[in-house]
Formats: sequence, structure tokens, C-alpha cells
Amino acid sequence: MTKITPKRQGYLSWDEYFMGVAALSGMRSKDPNSQVGACIVSDDNKILSMGYNGFPKGCSDDEFPWAREGDDLETKYFYVTHSELNAILNYRGGSLEGSKLYVTLFPCNECAKAIIQAGIRTIIYDSDKYAGTPSNIASKRMLDAAGVRYYKYNRTGREIKVEV
Repeated sequence: MTKITPKRQGYLSWDEYFMGVAALSGMRSKDPNSQVGACIVSDDNKILSMGYNGFPKGCSDDEFPWAREGDDLETKYFYVTHSELNAILNYRGGSLEGSKLYVTLFPCNECAKAIIQAGIRTIIYDSDKYAGTPSNIASKRMLDAAGVRYYKYNRTGREIKVEV
């Protein structure tokens, strides 16, 4: 009888893996203040799409504003596409119905609309730093009404180091 070698211990859980991919994706953002990443995953744990917060294709990172304060047209808010919407728009495979979204920051009300319309059923988020704001309250109200489940990622304290 052949003795089976046991599997390696200490490997990443699915949540660690996908939140790590979302965080890594967020590191692509050129926003000097907020780097948010998202990763959309099928119900059988296959990565479908990723996104980060940044300007739309063709809008130069050097010619559009990154400011948080000032005249509306001179701040980033009218121009930046959030990571969740980028991940939804980046997907080229058809339907996202029944998928999961890993995101480093809880979705705003505008992204909640896109998440619901795309058919994403579960959101796993890391930070909810805007909890209690009107956008956050509206987001949760819509997600609850649409039956989209969301829960906070349970940090494990594991440090993932990658040399490139």
C-alpha cells in the first residue's frame, strides 16, 4: 500500500487569496489618497475580473485632477471610476449572475446599483470607513432590498510578501 504524503499546511484560504488579489489590484491605482481594488469571483472560485479606482480609458492620469478639495470640476470625483465598476466593466465573459465581489472598501451607492444590476450576489469587503454616511446608508439599503449578501472580511493577520 502506498503511503500518501499529506498536503502542505498554511496555504491561503479562498478569502485570503481573493482579498489579496483585490488589494494587489488596488496598488495599480494612481490616486494619491485612495487605492481601492476589487476582484469578482465565480461561485466555483474562479477569478472573473478585477478593477481599481482610476480614470476611464483615454483620460490621462496626468491631465485630470487628483485633488479631493476645490472647485468640483478640479477634483477627482467627477472623473474617477471606482474599482467595483471597473471590475464589472472589465469583464468580457458574459453574465456575472451569482458571482462574489471582493473589495477593499465598502461600495458606494453608485457602485451598489451596478453590483445589483450585474447580478453579483455576495460582497466581501475589508474596510467600511464611510459607514453612516448618506452614500453608505443608501448603498446598504439597496443591497438589502435586492438580497445581496455582504460581510466584512475577517483579517487573519497573515502577511503576504511578493517579490517582483
